Amino acid sequence: MKPYSLDLRQRVVEAHENGEGTHEELAEAFCVSLSWIEKLLRRWRETGSIAPKPHGGGRQAKITGKKLERLKALVEETPDATLEELRRKCRVKGSIMSVFRALKRLDITLKKSHSTT
Repeated sequence: MKPYSLDLRQRVVEAHENGEGTHEELAEAFCVSLSWIEKLLRRWRETGSIAPKPHGGGRQAKITGKKLERLKALVEETPDATLEELRRKCRVKGSIMSVFRALKRLDITLKKSHSTT
């Protein structure tokens, strides 16, 4: 989920400064939650900033660099390989979901063709 725009944040703070309504009324007028209004105004009072906080991070990808290149080459060699087969051939110690996410980052889909027999 992306953070609300800086423009919206500025309009909310300006409306609050101009006394255009209670927190509840501002939330309804700007189609945002009451808790978001309260957090934004608290952040503005305490730090003077209305900019969104940076992304908190998350887990590091298991397949990067040379392993990612190897995965791409493996898919080109054997496009009908399963995620499990690709995981084994790349020697990844993660789940098949880590392979799936790596393929998604490469914009590669593994769609099986239907049997014609």
